[in-house]
Amino acid sequence: MDPGHLTELIELEDHYWWHVAKRKLVTEILTNEFAPPGLIIEGGIGSARNLLEFNRMGYEVTGFDLMQDSVDYGRSRGLNNLSVHELSQPWPVTPASAKAVILLDVMEHMQDPVQLLKNAAEGLADDGGIIITVPAYPVLFSNWDRKLGHYCRYTKKHFRQNAKEAGLKVKWVTHWNSFTLPAAILSRGAERVLKREQDDTPRFTRIPSVLNRCLLSCAGVERKLIHATGVPFGLSLIGVLVK
Repeated sequence: MDPGHLTELIELEDHYWWHVAKRKLVTEILTNEFAPPGLIIEGGIGSARNLLEFNRMGYEVTGFDLMQDSVDYGRSRGLNNLSVHELSQPWPVTPASAKAVILLDVMEHMQDPVQLLKNAAEGLADDGGIIITVPAYPVLFSNWDRKLGHYCRYTKKHFRQNAKEAGLKVKWVTHWNSFTLPAAILSRGAERVLKREQDDTPRFTRIPSVLNRCLLSCAGVERKLIHATGVPFGLSLIGVLVK
């Protein structure tokens, strides 16, 4: 992760709709399917805000990140069981110990996502699950993805294929972030037509607080649909993998 992007995560993590909505979706999935207590392992901890939330929910937590700054910041927040680790290498965890493994917008950063999933599965208890989010629609791959270090965007077919090659089963997968998809399509189209340049650090668009609240409300409605029926389209995918 770009150090500037980590700084932005820290600035936005508690109020910006995208971060809040994703965290609420993941915590609801955990409560419904892998309720505490138990161990949660997060790969790619970022600002460690998600691990703080999981810890408050009653889980024991541990996590890894490639950036020393991320690990140091997480430790400064009282999370001591964090370490710098390359996720493509075997994870330093007790086999079959975790109730859940969390990989939020991580898999698209990996040259070998199948090995990432195999490593995650090693630490997963037989009745546990891996919760994953990834960006959707390869056609929308853009400068934003390049700046973030993405290798790809995913289709459901690609998502399922990675799971199968890792020896895992997709319990379910659905789109999320459906309500911003039209704006994203227009933005990517304008970027290509106008050949707009971005600075080296990808930044979330700052929005008025009233719009932020509106988007959080939209995300709340969408979460109900995800839990009930799934969502047929959206800017990202979220899924649960099991052994």
